[in-house]
Amino acid sequence: MKAFAYVNPTNEKDAVAALSPQLEHSMPIGGGQDLLARMKDYVTQPDRIVNVKSALESTVTPFQGGLRIGAAMKMVDLSEHAEVARMYPAISAAAIEVGTPQIRNQATVGGNLNQRPRCWYYRNEEFVCFKKGGNTCFSPAGENQFHAILGGGPSFIVHPSSLAVPMLAYGATFRLSGPKGERLVPAADYFTLPTKNLRTENVLAPDELLTHVMLPAPGELRSGHYEVRYKTSHDWPIAFATVLLSMQGGKVRTARVVMGAVAPVPWRARAAEQFLAGKTITEATAAAAADAALRDAHPLSQNAYKIEVAKVAVKRAILRAAGMQTA
Repeated sequence: MKAFAYVNPTNEKDAVAALSPQLEHSMPIGGGQDLLARMKDYVTQPDRIVNVKSALESTVTPFQGGLRIGAAMKMVDLSEHAEVARMYPAISAAAIEVGTPQIRNQATVGGNLNQRPRCWYYRNEEFVCFKKGGNTCFSPAGENQFHAILGGGPSFIVHPSSLAVPMLAYGATFRLSGPKGERLVPAADYFTLPTKNLRTENVLAPDELLTHVMLPAPGELRSGHYEVRYKTSHDWPIAFATVLLSMQGGKVRTARVVMGAVAPVPWRARAAEQFLAGKTITEATAAAAADAALRDAHPLSQNAYKIEVAKVAVKRAILRAAGMQTA
């Protein structure tokens, strides 16, 4: 890989000061599961690496009835945290599905949320796509089995973060720290479509750090999380979903349905949410809501199968949220 300078700050202020406003000139590293792989493949070639493991918090603390999670927290610690599991079970369910035990023992919360696309064109140094400053997306006319079926274009990547989906469902807020101080950004506003931001997948500036995730008090919510992948070992999901239900008696009062691996951002399925309101959850109701969630899907030449896979994920997440058995 290209030679680089290495900075090892011990606090947030120094870590921010070591960054650069120039895209990919100076980059933070936590667990390094994504960045180091990109550097070895000459996809990303920063001049400076800023180790943030000692500069950012890695703990979970109470916050206004909810929890505040440090961005340097390891995925294994998040997946095993008792309060996270009790208050936000869909986050625990997503965290335990990430990678392998070895990866979860290195990867961090901030790294998972901010990792770059897994598109094979982006990951290949020979293809200069939109994400690398080029003027095309190679997937529509190429190999697109795992690309976006919702919200795609002009880039058709799918968002790679497992945590982003339940974080959005629970209404998380992200704390960002930069040279001008801190700012708080709702998860719903953090992730950006290619139509708004081609080079990156979120609003984080090159000289900012994501330092914390703040989760509001969950209230009386029932949750379901379901992932579909080709194999149960280390693999990214083909499609997955987090569903949160607020019940009134035996009927749904409100629902939150968020899908992953189907769009360039965690995709909120508002049509499914509206359909579920006032309904009793049955197999038929869950299936109809899943149909509504994928109503606007526009597959590419090789990924129409993802529509049915995503429907299965949404349906089973709804059933799990309702306490019903699924495969």
